[in-house]
Amino acid sequence: MTDTQGPPGDEDRRDRELLLYETVLDDLDDAVYALDPDGDIVYVNQRYAEMKGVDAGTLVGTHIYDWVTDEAAERARAALEEIAAGERDVGVVEYDFLTADGDRFPAELRFKRVTSGDIELGRVGVIRDVSERKEREDALRRKNEQLESFASVVSHDLRNPLNVLSGSLELARETGDGDHLERAERAVEDMTTLVDDLLMLAREGAVIDETEPVDLASIAESAWETATDGSNASVSIETTSRVVADPDRLTQLLENLLRNAVDHAGDDVAVTVDDLEDGFRVADDGPGIPANVRDRAFESDYSTAADGTGFGLAIVAEIADAHGWSVSVDDAADGGAAIEIRGVERAPGE
Repeated sequence: MTDTQGPPGDEDRRDRELLLYETVLDDLDDAVYALDPDGDIVYVNQRYAEMKGVDAGTLVGTHIYDWVTDEAAERARAALEEIAAGERDVGVVEYDFLTADGDRFPAELRFKRVTSGDIELGRVGVIRDVSERKEREDALRRKNEQLESFASVVSHDLRNPLNVLSGSLELARETGDGDHLERAERAVEDMTTLVDDLLMLAREGAVIDETEPVDLASIAESAWETATDGSNASVSIETTSRVVADPDRLTQLLENLLRNAVDHAGDDVAVTVDDLEDGFRVADDGPGIPANVRDRAFESDYSTAADGTGFGLAIVAEIADAHGWSVSVDDAADGGAAIEIRGVERAPGE
């Protein structure tokens, strides 16, 4: 009888190598899995189990499509068909990774079939959380949209007051009539407002420094004095909250909301700043924002006011987004507009 066993120590060496490979895979930041030819899971590394939110033993032996959305499964099948047709060697799928608790985040899957000659052994895949990459892509997309908007403003909105300024100065020189100079001064003021809003949106809107607990009422009072200087508008500051925010950016957000209320509702508008369960609200008793244009209210260069720059609420949206807050428009109790900021973190002890 022939002894088919290998030299002493071969099995121990294979065990050590297997342990080494598993240790390397478990230390990866990416999720790794292996499937049999039927699509059942035969191996997952520790990162995969952590991302899924269950232990590895719960995953092994189940079908891979039991743990994904129908859309993700369909994309994977399409990539498999391309591999089978010889169109590619590696399948690449971007999809929403589904955790055991039902949460989702963007992920990228790269997988490959494993064969031995004509025998299908299964496939292996690597999954990467691409949330940060998607955030950078979204930020870049928003910045590109801003640049396009800025180009539109520079080429159109600034040209109008420049034409007024040029024409008024020429008429003033020809006639000596001071009314033309006053018209020129108004054109300069319009251009200054546009430039200030553009710079704020470009440089400061999406950037916040360190956050800290701040008194919302104090910030609102300071913003009101700056934003409504010289108007007959009134304000009722009813908030008692302390929130976690960048105080400078929060001040700018409130200045723009309060200035927007005066610009759209008139110098005699009454404004209220009060608390929501998860944020705060700035409401006025003006004409409100029509429901059919509310989706556009926070777009750059969109305004319902004839002389508005359209950047006030866009700046509000940028600052809110930088804090991780949401912003929306609703009807105020007095029939005016209510801008609601939600998702705001309360200061400890609130």
